[in-house]
Amino acid sequence: MLFAIDQNTNEVIVSESPKGSNKINFIERIKQEENVILYNAVVTLSSISSSSNLDVSLFKAMDKVCQLIYNKHKESN
Repeated sequence: MLFAIDQNTNEVIVSESPKGSNKINFIERIKQEENVILYNAVVTLSSISSSSNLDVSLFKAMDKVCQLIYNKHKESN
């Protein structure tokens, strides 16, 4: 799973990229008010990834958190 924030619409963009592929497949958009926790987690993930001194282990841990929250979101809908 790949996560991004659309700052114009305040939505989380969820996509996927098959292993070994450069292709990105769009899955869905989730409005901030539909899942504030996921939105804030992806904002944090984006902040970590844009840091001048990227900590890869921290990025991977936050990515796992985002994936966990997203999977819980899917289960509840």
